[in-house]
Amino acid sequence: MKECTLIIGNKNYSSWSFRAWFALKLTGTAFTEMLVPLDTPDMRPTVKKYSPAGKVPVLVHGEHAVWDSLAIAEYLAELFPEKQLWPEEVHERALARSVVAEMHSGFQAMRQQIPMNMRASFPNTPIDADAKADVARILDIWKSCRAAHNKQGDFLFGHITIADCYFAPVVSRFATYQVALDPVSAAYAEAVQAHPVYQEWKQAALKETFMIDKYERKAA
Repeated sequence: MKECTLIIGNKNYSSWSFRAWFALKLTGTAFTEMLVPLDTPDMRPTVKKYSPAGKVPVLVHGEHAVWDSLAIAEYLAELFPEKQLWPEEVHERALARSVVAEMHSGFQAMRQQIPMNMRASFPNTPIDADAKADVARILDIWKSCRAAHNKQGDFLFGHITIADCYFAPVVSRFATYQVALDPVSAAYAEAVQAHPVYQEWKQAALKETFMIDKYERKAA
């Protein structure tokens, strides 16, 4: 494989970077990691050297750049079909793409009110009705997918896929804010947290010292 570099933001805060990094790790290919701190004056100019969007993550593969976490995930699925980053069966694959697309484009209230912060613990953080509805919908997705695939493995579609990469930052959020989970969702969250790729990212996040004030809110 050609030389591969993934440009990411802070591991403690950057949920979108986490998704692309998780998917790339699942391929087993070697890559260089370039971390550009979020919310700094140099961040956008630095990333724009590689992507016209100026946002992380960006995958630089040889002479080509792919940006946006979902585009990166799709690109990796095409490059590594043997890794089965999507379910093999066409309808299952369509369902997996549907829940990933929903995560990619939705849940804005949850994103804003309980942002990713792996170092923190903010129990009892108040969230409004919109964020509560987002949480409820996510748990519905988890329970539905697990009910259909619980005999095939511990993840949303049995074996680990891009869908799990996409919900891994949500698992992290729910842990940080101690969101109440039903037994099925709690078991799924535990499986994600126990995965070696999740653990590798988290341990690196815990060692970071860079702080972004807006993500360091205190619980009420």
